[in-house]
Amino acid sequence: MTELVTSAPNIAVYADYENVALGAIEAGYDAFDIALVLERLLERGNVVVRKAYCDWVRYKGERKRLHERSFELVEVPHVKLSGKNSADIRLVVDALDLAHTKAHVGVFALLTGDSDFSPLVSKLRENGKWVVGVGVRQSTSKLLVEICDEFIYYDDLVRDKRRDGQRRARGSKTAQEPGEGRKEEAIELLIETVDSMLRDRSGRLWGSMVKQTIKRKRPQFSESYHGYRSFNRLLEDARDRDLLVLEKDERSGGYEIVELSADS
Repeated sequence: MTELVTSAPNIAVYADYENVALGAIEAGYDAFDIALVLERLLERGNVVVRKAYCDWVRYKGERKRLHERSFELVEVPHVKLSGKNSADIRLVVDALDLAHTKAHVGVFALLTGDSDFSPLVSKLRENGKWVVGVGVRQSTSKLLVEICDEFIYYDDLVRDKRRDGQRRARGSKTAQEPGEGRKEEAIELLIETVDSMLRDRSGRLWGSMVKQTIKRKRPQFSESYHGYRSFNRLLEDARDRDLLVLEKDERSGGYEIVELSADS
């Protein structure tokens, strides 16, 4: 018997790209890293729709990065229509159309800090959708934050990435036996994923849920490639390194992840 695996929600991502890109630059970041946002969203569910709206003539350098992440780039000339940016109007129309025609999509992630999208958020929630906002802190409207079901600040994602980089740097200083590199890589991915899931969810966290999340983030992931006979063995190795606290479910044979150890 295997552990209980809960189905993950389907997520549609709509990016008001110029808004978040400018916000990132104004906040002192090199550029807006879409990969950081997708990593966080993939921890929560399956991203089935990816659209970014912008006058791409102004952001030619960003095209490749977004194409590599399977975004549909919607070309919207930088003109004003009745005082409203045409990219905003196109995004709103597309999001509402999807909300009414695709019942299997339950979560809408809006990448913007613009309060003008507040009516869209209200309408999506009215139609039973869960709305996650993503934006740069200093350029995000408080009104938008308050009306979303959940809001993720890009600044926090950057901070978490830097912290994870420091953790990896500390780990790389320790001596490794031949072949240990792949195991270290798997352990790092496991701990990063568990850390995010424990922070962002409530309820019991099973090893199967973590593996499911890792597979969404890294479809090519295989525990055997990293030197483990099973995902349980990977969990047990993390426990033996004093990185995780586990409890075994005797009926299923799987593990519940109770918490991260203080040293992880």
